[in-house]
Amino acid sequence: MKLKRFQFILLLVLTLGLGFSSTAQENTELVFHKSHEVKKQNSPFSDAVQAGNLFFLAGQLGMDHTTRTIVEGGIQAETEQAIKNIEAVLAQHGMTLDNVVKCTVILSTMDDFGAFNEVYSKHFTKKPARTTFAAGGLSRGAKIEIEAMAIK
Repeated sequence: MKLKRFQFILLLVLTLGLGFSSTAQENTELVFHKSHEVKKQNSPFSDAVQAGNLFFLAGQLGMDHTTRTIVEGGIQAETEQAIKNIEAVLAQHGMTLDNVVKCTVILSTMDDFGAFNEVYSKHFTKKPARTTFAAGGLSRGAKIEIEAMAIK
């Protein structure tokens, strides 16, 4: 008797829980925001996708968007520019780097980790969660790409 009662309660809890989860997902509107950069508005991705109060930002290279070229000066200059680009996307949505809760950093080589981290640490003072790894190559020959998730 006790086992059947437990099974019934467990089934009821799971059913209600799944119902609430399903309702929450159905009520979360997804917004695929156009880029604030005119030259990027025809790109095959969004600069930011909003799900409720969460914002998922596309990866940013150390690219000067006015010239559409990677900035010169190595990993530290590219890191500075990538972070400026993230700040610009965040600003379009009324946020700052303090709203960032997670970053994924892709370096072209782990040899640049220390120099990158010096610059990164100056800007992300709230210390969001982070994953950093190296890839065999990045778009446009970049040394770094940073993607961010923010909450508003």
